[in-house]
Amino acid sequence: MGEIKDEQTEKTPAGKRLEVAILPLQKTTLFPGTVVPLTVGRRRSLAAVEHALATEEKLLVGVTVKNADPSGRDANPSDLYEVGTLINIKRMVRTDETMQLIVQGVDRVRVVEWIQEEPFLKAIVEVLPEPYVRDPEEVEALKRNIQSLIQKALAMLPNVPPEVRMAVINAPDQVQLAYFLATVLDLGVEREQKMLEAETVDDLLMVAHGAIAREVEILQIRSKIASEAQSEIDKAQREYFLRQQLKAIQKELGEDEESGEKAEIKQLRERLESANLPEEVRAEAERELRRMERLPHVSPDYHVIRTYLEYLLELPWNKSTEDKLDLEEARRILDEDHYGLEDVKERILEFLAVVKLRPDSKSPILCFVGPPGVGKTSLGMSIARALGRKFERISLGGMRDEAELRGHRRTYVGAMPGRIIQALRRCGYNNPVLMLDEIDKIGMDFRGDPASALLEILDPAQNYSFRDNYINLPFDLSKVFFIATANQLAPVPMPLRDRMEIIHLSGYSDAEKLNIAKKYLIPRQIKENGLSADQIEITNDAIQFVISSYTREAGVRQLEREIASIARKVALKVAQGETEKQIIDAERVKELLGSPRFYPEEARKELPIGVATGMAWTEMGGEILFVEATLLPGGTGLTLTGHLGEVMKESAQAARSYLWSHAREFGIDPAIIKENGVHLHVPAGAIPKDGPSAGVTMATALASLYTGKRVRSDTAMTGEITLSGFVFPVGGIKEKVLAAHRAGIKRIILPKRNEADLDEIPDDVRKSLEFVLVERIDEVLNAAFQNESYEASITSHDGSQSKPETPSDLSSETKQESLVEK
Repeated sequence: MGEIKDEQTEKTPAGKRLEVAILPLQKTTLFPGTVVPLTVGRRRSLAAVEHALATEEKLLVGVTVKNADPSGRDANPSDLYEVGTLINIKRMVRTDETMQLIVQGVDRVRVVEWIQEEPFLKAIVEVLPEPYVRDPEEVEALKRNIQSLIQKALAMLPNVPPEVRMAVINAPDQVQLAYFLATVLDLGVEREQKMLEAETVDDLLMVAHGAIAREVEILQIRSKIASEAQSEIDKAQREYFLRQQLKAIQKELGEDEESGEKAEIKQLRERLESANLPEEVRAEAERELRRMERLPHVSPDYHVIRTYLEYLLELPWNKSTEDKLDLEEARRILDEDHYGLEDVKERILEFLAVVKLRPDSKSPILCFVGPPGVGKTSLGMSIARALGRKFERISLGGMRDEAELRGHRRTYVGAMPGRIIQALRRCGYNNPVLMLDEIDKIGMDFRGDPASALLEILDPAQNYSFRDNYINLPFDLSKVFFIATANQLAPVPMPLRDRMEIIHLSGYSDAEKLNIAKKYLIPRQIKENGLSADQIEITNDAIQFVISSYTREAGVRQLEREIASIARKVALKVAQGETEKQIIDAERVKELLGSPRFYPEEARKELPIGVATGMAWTEMGGEILFVEATLLPGGTGLTLTGHLGEVMKESAQAARSYLWSHAREFGIDPAIIKENGVHLHVPAGAIPKDGPSAGVTMATALASLYTGKRVRSDTAMTGEITLSGFVFPVGGIKEKVLAAHRAGIKRIILPKRNEADLDEIPDDVRKSLEFVLVERIDEVLNAAFQNESYEASITSHDGSQSKPETPSDLSSETKQESLVEK
């Protein structure tokens, strides 16, 4: 809102021309002598303000836009009025994308000539003279009428401060009074511009009189509406008092019925007396019940308190299920529901053993991390069945409001408890298995951060006294068995990750998928589609064909869908009257499911020079990939393609730099590297790729290119490299090895520090592969190249030179430090 200022900025003589920046004004008009706040955010406007601030006078001209553009487009000279106000910037505060200004109008000006449009509008303006009085009697009459209307308006606005009243009534200058009224009243751009352009005081006061008269009329209508509304309120109060008197009369006559609110309160009191509540909860419930008794039935607070008391009485404050402590039975249930997953099953049995020895122990907080379809959610249900506990699931995917977990305070209309308290109320016990599904999909916005609320819920040192905003009483969550699930750990904040016991669920091998399909998926789909084992039989070859050619996943969700599709097609034939048992083999799979959808990447029989086989981890499991390198005669530098991320690009640069700096040790002519560019490509260019684990593969492909020697086609590799020649460990070993095994790879080169990860690989896969464990890049190259002449002067760690050795010498166990495991 504008205000009248006693101190005036020095006036500029009328007729003087100035060259100043122009500030386009949207839906507002500035007047001389008024001080108003402005928010500047458009590109040209920001540039104009910056230019004005750089001058000593800090002057610019505010000109109103004829038709405001809400799209954010900068105004052009043709969009602006000719008359504006010369303003002085008094104060400026910067924010992220805008400026907050306090400006004071100085003089009216007219744009004479536009001289610049970029980076901001700039024009030559002429200072206009102040409005003059044409008819003194008419001006005096208009002034008195305006003051009379102002007094009427102030009489209907009791909240206006006294100093503002005095400033408006006693304003000595009728021009400044008119400008002030135009600033505080919403007159519209056209009327405000008309007042600014008025050459005489007579015209100016005439427009101001019409505006204030309209505002007084609106205030009178508002006063009338408020008076009528007050009459309705008085009528409602009168009815309320009459009803209260009627109740008193009925009570005296013995006509008081127990079926009303009294019976409701009596029922709540009986439930409260019989409920097993903690002392603090009981005291709060009794206090709220006494308050409810004093309220009329029609009061909004009456129903809010009743709902609150019902929640308190229905929560399982001290009600728990009894755990099944039979370890053998728990193992049987877990094995019955899920194949493999020994780490998880062992952890559940450990918990049961601890509860058996110490019944008051706290429940663990687990987090299952793994790709989709490996059984994370169903595993939670199986755990609840093995423990004999209730199971509740809360989906956190897409949750952005912290109040969904903590609840809303009762001061809000329609307030409810958070999802944690609601889940406990539904299950009726205080020790369920509570699954927090998709914890890595939690969002965050202006309403709060749900992940921060989980810090208390999942902290055993705090959750014994969890306070929901709605209940506002401590509830013990330490007995709840929390299980969180996630596809990846990266989005989960570190403090939250620290509060959970992380258990990784890797993807399944083809052999494991085959067993899962035979033991779980096929029997379930046969039953769900109304078939029996006498009507359909799916062979092992058919299952393997479906796994390899119709699915590409780490889990078994898509596999079950394909089996269900087969079962439905067989059910159609049975429903049409066919009685012969349907034997589904690989050929029948093609007939029922159509052409294969996937053609798995397979090991190439022979790799060209400059090509090496690598391994990659994805959310869907593992894949093998081929790194291809070729020389660019006469070119320079390193060209990288294949939709590679920054880390992967840096690995390629490190590999080239290492080989260049050690060229003679590996029998490479440095001139080849210096005089030729290299193009390195990773196929499947539409798929983003990143991470350091392809470092050894890139180094091997480049070494093959520079030496002219082929890489073994039965060998795949993974590992991070350094400029010092070391090979560092990487993650996702199980998924990568399984992918290589599916592709027909026989030898795998791994970082030596990943040796412990080999224990996670299924025995049948591990026995069919040869693992070469390495610590340095030269060991990788020795193991990767085919057995052909490989002259290289190997530099020992002490700097001495040794004679060239053949690949057979280098790969032998006596010469090579790498560990080969069959």
